[in-house]
Amino acid sequence: MKKIILFAAIAVVPCSACAQKAPQTETEKTLYYLGTAMTRNIKQFELSEDELKFVIMGFSDSLKNKEIKLDNSYNQKINEFFEKKRKERSAREKKDGEEFVRSFLKKNKKAKKLGSGLVFLLKKKGKGKKPVATDKVKVHYKGYFINGEEFDSSYKRNRPAEFPLNAVIPCWTEGLQRMKIGAKATLVCPSNIAYGEYGRPGAIPGGATLVFDVELLGIVKDEKKK
Repeated sequence: MKKIILFAAIAVVPCSACAQKAPQTETEKTLYYLGTAMTRNIKQFELSEDELKFVIMGFSDSLKNKEIKLDNSYNQKINEFFEKKRKERSAREKKDGEEFVRSFLKKNKKAKKLGSGLVFLLKKKGKGKKPVATDKVKVHYKGYFINGEEFDSSYKRNRPAEFPLNAVIPCWTEGLQRMKIGAKATLVCPSNIAYGEYGRPGAIPGGATLVFDVELLGIVKDEKKK
């Protein structure tokens, strides 16, 4: 079982001054960013207000050195609690993903669902050769959740990505091998061929179905093979 980082609760401790005034100095902005960064691991578990108030209480009491003394068995109970939360969200993400795939296939008649679960929709044909799994490719892409929220984009960075095709999520390894240079496609990736049960804590929930708009710009030559 993976351990869950709990110190993220620091960013939700009430602070009347913080609520009234946005950070101004570089130090204040750095500390504010620290707070937002430390919440990323805990936000994905969607704690209720009633649950969160005890996390805040524990953090606040600990800072004041007046925390209630509990035995070490609560280390394990913390992991068990968050594992239960993770499984609940993962199950919900999978169900929502399945519904999204059904809707996507219904709306996009040319889309193909492959044996792995990958849904592939070719939007623009390319020319020339297709990459194989051992090739290094150059791509532009945008990644987003099934609700349309974008989580990554090489277009926004204005810099194409390059990587060995066998060093990325299975969805990409399979999908890009179906594209010729210059092609554009949408890849719908269920969690089993994306980031799996655990996702990427703080960024991608476990069980999440992801959508990528991908443009294959080229196959990068391996100088070592010359």
